[in-house]
Amino acid sequence: MAKEAPLHGRHALVTGGTRGIGLAIARRLIADGATVTILGRNAVRAEQTAREIGAAGFAVADVTDRDALIAALRACEEMHGSVAILVNNAGQAESSPFLKTPPDRFERMFSVNLMSIVNACHAVLPGMIAVGDGRIVNVASTAGLKGYRYVSAYVAAKHAVIGLTRSLALETVETGVTVNAVCPGFADTDLVRESVARIREKTGREEADIIADMVRDNPQKRLIDPNEVADAVAWLAGDAARSVTGQAIAVAGGEVM
Repeated sequence: MAKEAPLHGRHALVTGGTRGIGLAIARRLIADGATVTILGRNAVRAEQTAREIGAAGFAVADVTDRDALIAALRACEEMHGSVAILVNNAGQAESSPFLKTPPDRFERMFSVNLMSIVNACHAVLPGMIAVGDGRIVNVASTAGLKGYRYVSAYVAAKHAVIGLTRSLALETVETGVTVNAVCPGFADTDLVRESVARIREKTGREEADIIADMVRDNPQKRLIDPNEVADAVAWLAGDAARSVTGQAIAVAGGEVM
């Protein structure tokens, strides 16, 4: 008899699931048997991606719009059942020196990187607690574990994500719900490649040199494969990690220890 897939019958929702790390996570959870819903801002892209990867469905919302996000989550649960695995992957980074970073940029970075997680957890956590089982995985960053120049607003928001993860883990520790974070370093995604292309256009530098600068703090000297992050998320989402909660797991080649 074939062994049942480890996440069979569990509804997983991945925010920012149409590209990059979120897409890799969605693919991996589907491979492990989960019923996956992806959430993105662009309806055409979300529908196309869901169809291509075999997701159960898709939802459309800007994660910074609390009402729209909660409405989308409610609609997903009506279609596919309560969310058993919530992966808060949607995020955004903007860079500038601190003294050139206006307050509204801090507000924007906190809105997309932190408050989206707060609002999603508010929406799905009661259902998880009611059934005595659930997994919340927040995709943070090494920027949640250390400082970086010129991205103070992003770093502050990601540090807040780690704090939220740890506090929420303690509040839910007796409920059957676990709350963890994964913290990738610079990953080989289309967003990073687009950033490299912009830098190359502005400076004329070679792509290899630009990437070498990005990964200079990574002892392995390479961009992280999004599938490596997806592997960590899949483990945290499964029964084997039921005793793991409140952790911030770096997937960064030894950059953070």
